[in-house]
Amino acid sequence: MPISNGSGGFQVGDGNLNSAILFPQGDPTALTAGATVTAAQLVSGLFTFNGTAGNMVLPTVALLEAELPSVQKPNVAFDFYVINIDAAGSDAITVAVGAGWTLVGAGAVAVNTSAHFRARKTGDGAWTCYRIS
Repeated sequence: MPISNGSGGFQVGDGNLNSAILFPQGDPTALTAGATVTAAQLVSGLFTFNGTAGNMVLPTVALLEAELPSVQKPNVAFDFYVINIDAAGSDAITVAVGAGWTLVGAGAVAVNTSAHFRARKTGDGAWTCYRIS
């Protein structure tokens, strides 16, 4: 649900079409080398990378579903983003999947680029990670 930019509380329905859609966003998770990210980090949705090339391994589906216990039916999704700000200018980070996942599209995020991914529950104990852009 969007948060109103005025003093009236939450914006529900049409709201003000000229207002920005605001949502809660914590600090990005900073990655410096390949590692398995936690389910909590994944659902927070924003990663920066500046370090040694490697894989950003998604948590197992079991760990993700423990983090999201209310998600019980397929066709629920959330997005996450990876921004490669590698200062050395030579290291890529690659999104790799843990147990229970399927990756659709390229996982590599080149230097000075970003990538948009969508995680979608596709069945019991199964999620697909789509590279959107």
